[in-house]
Order: sequence, then C-alpha cells, then structure tokens
Amino acid sequence: MARYTGPVCRFCRREGLKLYLKSDRCFTDKCSFDRNQYPPGQHGQRRIRVSEYGQQLREKQKVKRIYGVLEKQFRRYFQQAARKKGNTGENLLALLEGRLDNTVFRLGFAGTRAEARQLVRHGHVQVNGRKVNIPSYQVQVGDDLAVREKSRKMQRVIDSLERAQGRPLVSWLTLDREKFAGSVGGVPVRAELTLPIQENLIVELYSK
Repeated sequence: MARYTGPVCRFCRREGLKLYLKSDRCFTDKCSFDRNQYPPGQHGQRRIRVSEYGQQLREKQKVKRIYGVLEKQFRRYFQQAARKKGNTGENLLALLEGRLDNTVFRLGFAGTRAEARQLVRHGHVQVNGRKVNIPSYQVQVGDDLAVREKSRKMQRVIDSLERAQGRPLVSWLTLDREKFAGSVGGVPVRAELTLPIQENLIVELYSK
C-alpha cells in the first residue's frame, strides 16, 4: 500500500497554512510554519504570481495532504463523488471525512490522521465488533467503532483522548470515552470542516 513517508512540516509551509499534521509540535515553538512562513526550497522566499490553475492545484494538494491521500486514490474519490447526486465538492469532502482513519481521529483516539492510520493498520480498531485494518474503509451510518480491549491501555490512545476533551466533537459522531467507543449517527457535515477548503476549485481543476 503506497503512502508518503517523508517530512510533513514542509507541507504546511508549501500551502501557507497550518495543517496540524504533527499534533503537539504544531502548538510549540518548534513548529516549522511559525519559524519559516514561506514555501520550502531555495526559491521559497521569492514572490511568485499564482495563476488560476495554480490556485486550483494548490487547493487539491492541500486537501490531499490534510487527509493523507495520494494522487491516484484522490482521483478515484473525485470520480466517485461526481457520480453521486448533489454537490460534487461536498460529496468529495464527505467521502474523505468518512474514511475510517479520519473517523478514528475525529473521535479523539489519535492526535493526527497519520497516527489514526497507524492505529487502524496495526489492528487496534474494531468496527461493529470486528477488526478492520483498512484506513480507507468507509464508515456507514449506524456503525459502532471501538478501540480493541487489549489496546485500551496504550498511553498514546489515553493521551489523545485527554487532549481531545477540549476539542468539540462533530455532530455526526457520538463518543463514550469510558468505553473507548463511538458510533456514526449521521453523514459528515460540510459546515463543520474548520480548515479553509475551497472544494469548488478542485471541481474546476478536474473538470477541465
């Protein structure tokens, strides 16, 4: 399974926006974005005029990096969203939000989506009582998610849940912290995505 394993702090600098890809580090003085607020590379400090296509490309790259999805898989998500009824951009974001690794992150079992992906891949998460180790698995309304009983003593999971107490839970999920479990009560809501995403630019890019 293909995945990006290189440095991720450069992604925030490239997109000119904190994507919070490193959990605690993003809130400290070590954050690369705060120390160097310009794109990475030897030409990063040059002022570059961005074309319309460039804006569309940057938006697509930003969303890919937020959810940890590579190009081929992202294109499949877009094609699937285009076949569904309704707004294609909102359908795309709903599909990305409905990934199992993102749902685990939203519930607070992990500090970042990358960490949530690792939890899923290592078999620490159950869906409807069965182990699921596919990060791209699409959760459905009515699904019950839980950290496996043997994995509930993991300090990373405990710490993540404690940190998540100050973070509001999205309306389409419910959480039982005592049982390390949650459930899907609805579909992802576009208004609850806090990062500035212009999905219409992605639709324009792929519609050319």
